[in-house]
Amino acid sequence: MERQPVQPGGRDAGGPAEVRRLHRPLQRADLPAVADVRRVLREALRHWGVPALADTAELLTTELVTNALRHTDRGAVLTVTLPPGADRRLRVEVRDFTTRHPRLRAPSERRTSGRGLLLVQSLADAWGVRPDGDGTGKIVWFELDAGAC
Repeated sequence: MERQPVQPGGRDAGGPAEVRRLHRPLQRADLPAVADVRRVLREALRHWGVPALADTAELLTTELVTNALRHTDRGAVLTVTLPPGADRRLRVEVRDFTTRHPRLRAPSERRTSGRGLLLVQSLADAWGVRPDGDGTGKIVWFELDAGAC
């Protein structure tokens, strides 16, 4: 499985009045790619002028990407967008290829997993799940307020 690097700069990065975008396909069960996603996301946020969002965005993105790669059969697609303007919100979407929705689980001292969506719910300014456009999967997303950065 060959990983394709994504550059946070370049044409897709956008200028001051354009939406900045990061797009990354992920192969099925490629959990080592999660570390690369964190690195690329941090670089993009620094390049886009919102490095203060990096820690929270990395943590929540890691949770969504890991869930998609562990619990589905066909990989996932990560898309990160940051629109221009004062009221801008960083939006992270992870598309996978199953229609089964994730569910929040009550934390337990005995469970070693299952807290990821609780972190997303606690730390994101907004989050949700929606069907993808072609009915073959879903998109789990979150937003962080980038206006104060």
